Amino acid sequence: MPSLEDPAVVDQIVTRLRSLHQERPRAWGKMTPHEMLCHLADSFQVGLGERQASPAETFLTRTLYKYIALRTSMAWPQGLETRPEVDPRAGGTKPEDFERDRARVISLMQRFVLPSVTYGRHPFFGVMTREEWLIWGCRHTDHHLRQFAL
Repeated sequence: MPSLEDPAVVDQIVTRLRSLHQERPRAWGKMTPHEMLCHLADSFQVGLGERQASPAETFLTRTLYKYIALRTSMAWPQGLETRPEVDPRAGGTKPEDFERDRARVISLMQRFVLPSVTYGRHPFFGVMTREEWLIWGCRHTDHHLRQFAL
């Protein structure tokens, strides 16, 4: 399973993030490219324990859904609701400056992979290991980049 544990994967994602532009059409979903950058940054902050997201975990999300999302190659569904605290159209960070917000995502992702990091609790999947968080970070970012055909 691809993971942010691999520096080459991180480099590839950074390259994809750098190729995103504000007018890039989306293949699906509601977010603009700029809103997606804010969502990714907020989500990494939740993973780092620096931002709170309201819990929505259930037995199914902590077990079956987490296993499918992190341990299989099944594509993540399109159009799933996110937590309001990481939704730029609700309580998440509002887009301000595209280049600054892109740099924020890249910086947070690069910090997210440091060996010294302690992680927060995922709002759907609950407690996760470092290995699970690094797979999640890769799959979540990839999911949203695919939203813009990147």
